[in-house]
Amino acid sequence: MTDGRRAGEVAGVQSYAARVLENVAHVLVGKEAVTRLALAGILAGGHLLLEDAPGTGKTMLARALAASLGLGFRRVQFTPDLLPSDVTGVSVYRPATGEFEFVPGPIFTGLLLADEINRATPKTQSALLEAMGEGQVTESGITHVLPPPFVVIATQNPIEHEGTYRLPEAQLDRFLLKLSVGYPTLEEEVRMLDRLQGAHPIDTLGPVATPADLLMARAAVRAVRVSDDLRRYMAALSARTRSHPQVALGGGPRASLALQGVAQALAALSGRAFVLPDDVKAAAPGVLAHRLTLRIEARLAGTRPEEVVADVLRQEPVPAEPLPAGATL
Repeated sequence: MTDGRRAGEVAGVQSYAARVLENVAHVLVGKEAVTRLALAGILAGGHLLLEDAPGTGKTMLARALAASLGLGFRRVQFTPDLLPSDVTGVSVYRPATGEFEFVPGPIFTGLLLADEINRATPKTQSALLEAMGEGQVTESGITHVLPPPFVVIATQNPIEHEGTYRLPEAQLDRFLLKLSVGYPTLEEEVRMLDRLQGAHPIDTLGPVATPADLLMARAAVRAVRVSDDLRRYMAALSARTRSHPQVALGGGPRASLALQGVAQALAALSGRAFVLPDDVKAAAPGVLAHRLTLRIEARLAGTRPEEVVADVLRQEPVPAEPLPAGATL
């Protein structure tokens, strides 16, 4: 691909993203940063995990993104008695034909909201693994392909809350990004009260893009240039998490791939056809922290994975990244 064509496609992604971010802002007040990262994760082709206290806007962010992107939307409330087939679907015997017919579950949609995923049992949580990783569901030995684009946004309350199950490492690793919505500032909360005094704007929020637009934007994001030095930098960050003294299990190759994808998306959102070290550093906390298993002594000392990621970013030398010929910031 020529540099001119790449730049043109990235400009299209930037315009597309600006429409989506502006549309979501009609519903969520003061959440531009987390919305930007969430959109970057979707553009990178990944799934998102939102962890925060109840009532902070996790579900509303998912609904607003689905509406803005023009994606079909289904919500599943995860509970301890939820079965895997309640999510993926089940084969039903039809006496009229004498055959079994597959009845698709709510996972067959554009954007699936797995609400409070850590309230379901590990067996039900793992039912999402194949769909998130392979884009398909296998039931009774038959594989059913999920139409693209397919996005999972899962929400969970902090693990110390009662009635929750910790997500296993294999499940966590399937999420490209783990983000926190956070509480609004006082002024943002006042604006929210004013805006939501009447009908909720989510009820009238319309799409500003189509699923086909998302697929084209993803292709453009994958073409964003990444230099060899930056690839080495991202791989080195993942490797450093594996050797960090406070970490029992660090990020693997999938973490490096996720870091590259989100960095490419953030570059495209900024209107650049090339990745800078700042894109990698902005992506690193959301990509790496949830993939780290800390040693027991670190957990007892109250160390958080985000602190380890910050330490890794301080330790790893940042490559001097020259701009491509003719490029400007």
